[in-house]
Amino acid sequence: MDDLFGNNYPLTSKNLFADIILPVPIPQTFTYSVGPEIQDEIGIGYRVMVQFGRKRILTGIVAKVHQKAPEAYQAKAILDLLDDFPIVNALQIKFWAWLASYYCCHLGEVMNAALPSGLKLSTESKIQMHPDFDLDNPDYPMDDREMLILEALEKKEEMNVDQLDTLVPVKDLHKLIKSLLAKKAILVYESVKEKYSPKIELRVRLAQEYITASDKLNELFDGIKGKVKQENVLLKYLQQVPIYQKSELNKQGLAKKILTDAGCSPSSIDTLIKNKVLESFKVKISRFDPINIDENPILLSDDQKEAYDAVQNEFNSKSTVLLHGITGSGKTEIYIKLIMEVLESGSQVLLLLPEIALTTHLVSRLQKVFGDKMGIFHSKYSDNERVEVWQGVISGKYNFIIGVRSSLFLPFDSLGLVIVDEEHEPSYKQYDPAPRFHARDAAIMMAYLHQAKTVLGTATPAFETFSNVQNDKYGYVKMDKRYGNAELPHFHLADILKDKKKNLLKLDFTRLLREKIQEALNNQEQVLIFQNRRGYAPYISCDECGWIPECEHCDVSLTYHQFQEELRCHYCGFKDVVPKKCHACGSDKITTVGSGTERIEENLSLLFPEARILRMDLDTTRSKYGYQKILEEFGSGNVDILVGTQMITKGLDFDRVSLVGIVDADRILFYPDFRSGERAFQQITQVAGRAGRRNKTGNVIIQTRRPDQLIFNQIISGDYAEFYRQEMGERKQFYYPPFVKNIKIVVKHKDFKTAETASVQLKNLLSDIEGRKIILGPEKALIGKIKNLYLFEIWIKLEKSTNAQVRFKQEMTRSISDLQSDKRFRSVRFLVDVDPF
Repeated sequence: MDDLFGNNYPLTSKNLFADIILPVPIPQTFTYSVGPEIQDEIGIGYRVMVQFGRKRILTGIVAKVHQKAPEAYQAKAILDLLDDFPIVNALQIKFWAWLASYYCCHLGEVMNAALPSGLKLSTESKIQMHPDFDLDNPDYPMDDREMLILEALEKKEEMNVDQLDTLVPVKDLHKLIKSLLAKKAILVYESVKEKYSPKIELRVRLAQEYITASDKLNELFDGIKGKVKQENVLLKYLQQVPIYQKSELNKQGLAKKILTDAGCSPSSIDTLIKNKVLESFKVKISRFDPINIDENPILLSDDQKEAYDAVQNEFNSKSTVLLHGITGSGKTEIYIKLIMEVLESGSQVLLLLPEIALTTHLVSRLQKVFGDKMGIFHSKYSDNERVEVWQGVISGKYNFIIGVRSSLFLPFDSLGLVIVDEEHEPSYKQYDPAPRFHARDAAIMMAYLHQAKTVLGTATPAFETFSNVQNDKYGYVKMDKRYGNAELPHFHLADILKDKKKNLLKLDFTRLLREKIQEALNNQEQVLIFQNRRGYAPYISCDECGWIPECEHCDVSLTYHQFQEELRCHYCGFKDVVPKKCHACGSDKITTVGSGTERIEENLSLLFPEARILRMDLDTTRSKYGYQKILEEFGSGNVDILVGTQMITKGLDFDRVSLVGIVDADRILFYPDFRSGERAFQQITQVAGRAGRRNKTGNVIIQTRRPDQLIFNQIISGDYAEFYRQEMGERKQFYYPPFVKNIKIVVKHKDFKTAETASVQLKNLLSDIEGRKIILGPEKALIGKIKNLYLFEIWIKLEKSTNAQVRFKQEMTRSISDLQSDKRFRSVRFLVDVDPF
């Protein structure tokens, strides 16, 4: 059997085949034959290189090895085995299969999300001269551009296609390549390369003859006497590597960069290498800096010890425990104690955080306790850094991982404990691309597969979690006191409408909030201001006719960003200049409407010109260490007021924060979503918890137009149970989670009528599926067009029976597949979101 490269792999009498998971959205694995040269090495979890279709080369993962040939097609041979050991284990593949089944996507999509990019192969087209082509006597006439390429190929054995851009400046490059192929002058093939590259450090060491004989070293110094730069190199080296005390240190040498950073001349180092005084060599090194461990023991307070014992007691009968601790109650110490115990038993631990960059104090605290045993895995890491953590888990270097939702895909083989901190956080939900999973629920399933325990920690539990506590499915431990008996903050409601009527509202700030900010500044204390919208203003508008600039590709108004002086769409990234005049009526009365974090920042600088103000939102934290720099500035006391979106609600712990101001609580509370009350309770409680730590009582000012809303009293009293009871009554009445299972299907197409027709047809097919259900829609989505695609939504409410869900999902998947086989709907996209959050 020939492959893409012309190799022939005859099957031996063993006739081995492998089922390969490929990163394609097709609901199956693919069977390939295993050549005799790799039959003894191949196994589950190995990466292989295979030809898929006529030209594509893909990285796949071996899911199964067997001797049954496929019936529907002749199996192609595996091109190459890429690993010396499996990089994925059987438990991971089982977990991937569950994710694909539960969240209604394909196994290949899960694999694509799971593997770091650095572990996938990339293909790039290469060109070489045809071996039968004679440049001096071509069979066909060549133009100047073709000759330029051929002459370059005569000097170079091969070239990348993209290298031709600099060599031949033509727009239709593919036509030129096609012409040369037709004239049999060149060959085009796919070169496959691994993306991951280890970090290499160039080191030097003293030649062995100068180590074994001390007189040789003296002779060396005599020989280079007067050559100051070379002497300096050797002296610096001997300072760093004391060979007389520990000669074995010379073997590992010294990084060349250390010598050059110390002022040594690079050319002098090279001269010593050339003269064989120094030896140059390369080593693979970690991309992560070594960490110093704090040896101080973890001491629990009486309340923490009681909670720790209660968690362990719950583990006797339950696999999952909710640790319901108010902000500042000291959950971290309990986590540390639990982690230590599991690591001592030889098992692995995963601690999930909604966003690592926002919880830097927690990460640094854990690093001091666990040092280099702890690996960190998050979205701001480079591909190479992610691969190093992945390989560190396989090798056993890291038995404890702290990471975001993608860390669930790491190759754990003996998990003993999974901790999900701030388990209520919406950022645990993956929206795009598939699998659209919720990390908390996926973590519980992964722990189940490993027979591990799970701790869910939060001050404001998700309703689904608390419902499982009420139904005796999860254990429950409550911590209702702040660590060290620190006092809870005082809440104040500030009526926006009342201040507006009395002309006391200035630049979006009520009198009460302005007075409290000034008081905090006078006391040299810090302030957090929360506004859950970035940008300068939600939109700009014409005062004369009401015209509002909208995105060209989406059904949304453009957000005004003053700093960049532009209008921006937060859905597709489209940007436009700020108009001087109205495009509808020509008026120059263009004004901003509403307030984002950028405008709040500006207003604060006008109200408090002496204050040092910083903003933390998506626009100011795009860089790798953007969050860290802002938090370090704030933590060092160089900032008086920090303005931010929901980023500032998560995990900040600064002693000097005495005031938290919520500019517009109504924006959260009255959002059109059945979870808006739950979200408002969670966000306001979380951001309020940043005020007043240790021995200082803080203040929280909630600005609202509806201070009579019952939820504000429940937040102020911290009465989560009463709030839960009231909300659950409404959810039960109107069939909302956790009483039903929600599935949302989004139908997308560039043509409005096609999208609408496809969604109606799908609704009809879903209605015919047996079982108890409620189907809502199809309706045009809240934002009806994004990136030039029209969106329709279908919402399904299913009974909670597992069997009923499995049956419905299978039939739903079949219905979508049937629709896509209709030529009218082949280009329609159907996105299934199970448990939309």
